[in-house]
Amino acid sequence: MNRRHAGMIIGGILFLVVAMGISRFALTPILPFMRQDVGLSVETAGMLASANYVGYFIGALWAGFITRHPKGILGWCAFINVLSVFGMGLLDSLWIWLILRLIAGITGGLMFVLTSSMLMDYLAGHLLTKWSGYIFSGIGLGIALSGIFVPILESAFSWQGAWIGLGMLSVLFVLTTMLLWRKLTAHEQDKKAVVSEKVWKGFMPWMALAYGLEGLGYIVTGTFLVDIIHEIPNLREYASYSWVVVGIGAIPSAPLWIMLMSKYSPVRIISIAYILQVIGILLPIVSPTIFGVMTSAFLFGMTFVGIVTMTTSYARQLFPAKSASVVSALTTLYALGQIIGPLIAGKLAAYYKSYNVALIFAGSVVAIALCLMLFGRWRTTEKEVPESYMALKNIAK
Repeated sequence: MNRRHAGMIIGGILFLVVAMGISRFALTPILPFMRQDVGLSVETAGMLASANYVGYFIGALWAGFITRHPKGILGWCAFINVLSVFGMGLLDSLWIWLILRLIAGITGGLMFVLTSSMLMDYLAGHLLTKWSGYIFSGIGLGIALSGIFVPILESAFSWQGAWIGLGMLSVLFVLTTMLLWRKLTAHEQDKKAVVSEKVWKGFMPWMALAYGLEGLGYIVTGTFLVDIIHEIPNLREYASYSWVVVGIGAIPSAPLWIMLMSKYSPVRIISIAYILQVIGILLPIVSPTIFGVMTSAFLFGMTFVGIVTMTTSYARQLFPAKSASVVSALTTLYALGQIIGPLIAGKLAAYYKSYNVALIFAGSVVAIALCLMLFGRWRTTEKEVPESYMALKNIAK
């Protein structure tokens, strides 16, 4: 791989650090400090999370209709997204925070879909598809960085300083990406082709439905993990470190899962990731110890990024000419699940005065998602190799 290709991948990683690791998930390690200093209830915290996921739903859906100038739109999204991070630390109003989280979600959803689809198209065009998994390591890197910096910034400048400090880090990453991507020419799609493509056939609807339920289940841990550990008296001092462990698990997960998926049945490997995630979600209930919660954090980081990577990559294999529309459709369903998850979990935790029921709910939803996906595989005859590969194989004969 030459320097230019490496720069493109690094730029994509940094954009996902901003859009996902910081803008989207930094609320998780900051949340205990906001609850302590501002007095936010669990239900209010769930509202802040869901506002972001409503925005993410809008952004992901919107991205599927962008057929012209994706690179320019991506740049503006990054600029607005960074402003929303700064705003969380500079402004003091619940309603303003809800609006800012909504804006962060819209721009983050656009950034995720446009960045991943543009980079996957670029890598495919240069016969470098095997490197596509590394793009998604930006999610884990961003989570790890927020887990490291939030406690440091909060101890020196309070939770407001944590948001501002992460905003400054985001500016650095966005400027670096724009420099690395200055020669990137984005592929522009024919709008008619996007609309006419029949992506909802065969195994795809089942995988998409499972993916939407995965979004509903995983996000409970994704939103409340640090606060869950913070509520366990003898583990409170380890709460912030758990988010670093999530990031450590997430960073290598994308290329690792992609490697496994290339060697074995994609559905089988995705199923293993679902099973491990259910175990990780339920571990804080079964084993509320330092080993239990840190293992939970690691499994969560290792699986949620892996499921995102494998699902989007496999869908793109099934529809290689329509990466933007397919990724947008999947991400929209995923985002829809994320909107509902924190609201239900917040109400369950508030009613039962404990996160345990919320975690049982989340684990059950992910288990149902797995069952639906396996049932869909059994019901359909969708081949597990790309159609383009089969065409080449027939020509060779």
